[in-house]
Amino acid sequence: MPWNLESDRPIYTQLMEQIQIMIASGIFPAGSKLPPVRELAAEAAVNPNTMQRALLQLESNGLIYSQRTSGRFVTEDEGKIMQIKNSLAADLVHKFLFKMNQLGYDGQHTKELLEKVMGEEEQNG
Repeated sequence: MPWNLESDRPIYTQLMEQIQIMIASGIFPAGSKLPPVRELAAEAAVNPNTMQRALLQLESNGLIYSQRTSGRFVTEDEGKIMQIKNSLAADLVHKFLFKMNQLGYDGQHTKELLEKVMGEEEQNG
């Protein structure tokens, strides 16, 4: 998964979000070992200290944990992973609804358009 970092928000928070997405989507499954900090930092083209900060925050949130000599691992708590997945999805929905409101759509029109597009997607496979 490419690391899409923008200049509008702190890099470490964007790194956290993207790692959360990788965990929620199964790229890093429950219980799996994460690549080393330097490897992740190189992939994301960021300073290792910035990546370290993001990982430490994810550890304090309980999404990942460290084993002293073995590295970092994704939690095996499926409930925690689902909680993060739902939170990320809710954030996307809020952003979507905000943008639709900016376009002048009310809730009913947004729902109708969404149902129409979803129907088209189902037909197209």
